Amino acid sequence: MLSSSSFLNSVLVAVGVHTVLLGIAWIAPKKLLTPAGLLHALFLGVLLYLSVGWQGELVVVFYFLVGSAVTYIGMAQKEAEGIAEKRSGARGPENVWSSALTGALCAVGIAINSLSFANATTFVAHSSPIVSLLLLGFVASFSTKLSDTCATEVGKAYGQRTFLITTLQPVARGTEGAVSLEGTLAGVTGSVAIATLAWRLGLIDLRGILWCVIAAFIATNIESLIGATVEGKVSWLTHDVVNFLNTLIGAIAAILLALIWQLLVNG
Repeated sequence: MLSSSSFLNSVLVAVGVHTVLLGIAWIAPKKLLTPAGLLHALFLGVLLYLSVGWQGELVVVFYFLVGSAVTYIGMAQKEAEGIAEKRSGARGPENVWSSALTGALCAVGIAINSLSFANATTFVAHSSPIVSLLLLGFVASFSTKLSDTCATEVGKAYGQRTFLITTLQPVARGTEGAVSLEGTLAGVTGSVAIATLAWRLGLIDLRGILWCVIAAFIATNIESLIGATVEGKVSWLTHDVVNFLNTLIGAIAAILLALIWQLLVNG
């Protein structure tokens, strides 16, 4: 367990590094975060650095950069059609936490079960079973969110034939609950990319990539079902709440897949 002085030093380093990084983001020509979004991202970044180290945070940075990039694909066309993200894609606090709350909860669980805020350099080889599952849930939550973002934004920009997931009837691009082949392929590609990065960083094992990709596919399609049926019809079920549920379903699905596999293998 880290001593109080070591923990304080880690906090100071984390705050300093993230302040510099977010300062660069603030002065960049293309605004990826609102001012309030920057402050919330600072807190999130420090939390992740202290609980899952730079490896876990790099996964989140990868999600944010790729997710932001695909959001800007065909932006002029999306804005003309009225289906673009608000604020021209700049993320506010609600976007930060709807995307990252599930992962943040997993990260806190990892820190608690590791008996320290670790900044660990490796995880899989030295993790307890519960920490390994929480790491899988952490990665799966961001695999799911990137899959959803890629599917949505690529589908809006390039979807040639868009169908409502509940009826398979053709609908306009950008319709809640709509799916397209182009978007679906982009979503799978995004989940594979971020899960592979997490594997290379030692957060999950090779089989974990498969669990994350399957979980992301399941959760993304469940989110489309929610969007096509009850989103907007239930007062508390806002788009941000649905995004959080999406990541939560993805994390739970990946953990369940891993547990089922272990049961089958171990008899």
